Amino acid sequence: MRLGLNMGYSGSALRIHMPLVQEADRLGFSSVWSAEAYGSDAVTTITWVAALTKQIGVGTAIMQIPARTPTLTATTALTLDELSGGRFRLGLGVSGPQVVEGWHGVPFGKPLQRTREYVEIVRSVWRREKPVEFKGQYYQIPYAGTDATGLGKPLKSILHGRPEIPIYLAAIGPRNVALAAEIADGWLPVFFSPQRMSVFKESPASPSAPRSSRSFSLGSFRTPSAACSSCWRCSPTFRARRYSSSAPSSPGGKSANPAALSSGRSRPLGWLAGP
Repeated sequence: MRLGLNMGYSGSALRIHMPLVQEADRLGFSSVWSAEAYGSDAVTTITWVAALTKQIGVGTAIMQIPARTPTLTATTALTLDELSGGRFRLGLGVSGPQVVEGWHGVPFGKPLQRTREYVEIVRSVWRREKPVEFKGQYYQIPYAGTDATGLGKPLKSILHGRPEIPIYLAAIGPRNVALAAEIADGWLPVFFSPQRMSVFKESPASPSAPRSSRSFSLGSFRTPSAACSSCWRCSPTFRARRYSSSAPSSPGGKSANPAALSSGRSRPLGWLAGP
């Protein structure tokens, strides 16, 4: 069994409870995850955490797909993975119409198709087999619209990184869950309860759900019922939910002076389950 830690996203003030995160790192927790809505972003916060930890896996739960181009997300993931010593896990999701249209100002559209194209482009960037070219419903690389200059040429990532960075998809509906099982390495099922697995008529591990031979992890996040600002002192397991995950965590990164760490109220703890 392994444990994970979910930091959540900020309220009106941004505070990262680094003593809690570093204790999780010391105790051998497998992963720590950041989040974003329309305040603090997931990338900056998890980068901060990666720099101040040694071996815990670092992931985004989630980076919003409509907020970034797939190539930017791919190179951001490569950069974080390199700086953290191979500890990064890319959690993606489409968010919802309120945030997508009300905050990012782009159409919500067809989330399944957008996600499929997005993941395909991200992985093509990581593989570096050839300059990236893609023509889909949502993404054209190079851009070839009526207002294009015609000067854009296919490019290949300058940075050579790990092509098998794990991708986790946030999914709730049955078709989105099936898509995660087909194209991703893991599933981030918010509101999921292991006691009610029957709600999902087909498990992501079901033989009828096509996907590659990659291992597949299932993750969910919950808030402890009795969390306080000192809960990291109360129990060596932080009263966290249990999980098992097939995604490996490898050592990397450097710790900084604890005196320089941020602190604040405690964040939700992680619960994950895997095969």
